[in-house]
Amino acid sequence: MKRVFLNLIALTILVIIGGCSSSSGRYAVEQDYGPSSKVDVSNVPDAVPRVEPKSRGGNKSPYTVLGKSYHVMSSSAGYKERGVASWYGKKFHGHKTSNGETYNMYAMSAAHKSLPLPSYVQVTNLKNGRKVIVRVNDRGPFHGGRIIDLSYAAASKLDMLGQGTAKIEVEAIDPKRWSGSSAGVVRALPAATLTPVSAGSGSASAPRFLQVGAFGLETTAAEAVNQLQAMLPGYQLRVVPLTLKDRTLYRVQVGPVQLNANLAELVSRIEAAGYLRPHLVD
Repeated sequence: MKRVFLNLIALTILVIIGGCSSSSGRYAVEQDYGPSSKVDVSNVPDAVPRVEPKSRGGNKSPYTVLGKSYHVMSSSAGYKERGVASWYGKKFHGHKTSNGETYNMYAMSAAHKSLPLPSYVQVTNLKNGRKVIVRVNDRGPFHGGRIIDLSYAAASKLDMLGQGTAKIEVEAIDPKRWSGSSAGVVRALPAATLTPVSAGSGSASAPRFLQVGAFGLETTAAEAVNQLQAMLPGYQLRVVPLTLKDRTLYRVQVGPVQLNANLAELVSRIEAAGYLRPHLVD
């Protein structure tokens, strides 16, 4: 009798834990919301398609959510679909996406059930003709009849925040064939942001910067600056060329930064834009 009683207690605990897990899981949220006051994201640039390896996280196939299995495509090539888009915002802002990055509702990103992570797609609002380019780095939406979940910024630019959903067309972009300059994405980098430096030029009192990445082409560095500058108001974006024996690297840096709580938020916003592991430099 005592053993049966203990088994019943254990079963009750498991039921409680399972109930909490299912009710608090990210995909069980029925209604999301944006910032408390409207944020102007009209100057946030579209995601810039670039060749990337598949993420370590988020590409397991098949995977199961809410008791249903989904299969991940081996490639996004040729994908084109019409359906309903929704958006997600503050309830997930700052939390990890399916591929391990940090969700930033002010970045041009999206969630999709089956596209490989990351992927780049163009989304067209069929009602008003507005278009955006987003980077898919998350899974969802797991509500019936919806094919893509857009960030707050992307949904705002498509003018679908008020309705919550919109009829859209999603078309995959091949980064190898993408020409950002012909689409008006890349602008000439102002000469004032180019800061030549030599080894050992730093000092103990020098301001600190976050290095976003080091690129072999100046045009690629310009794309990064173009993408980040509207997302990071109040910060300076600079390109610091570093001449090596056989080549020149163009390092994109954001700052000046302080070693305080705001630094973690800044790192999260940069990672959400697709630039992983930014690190401090002088």
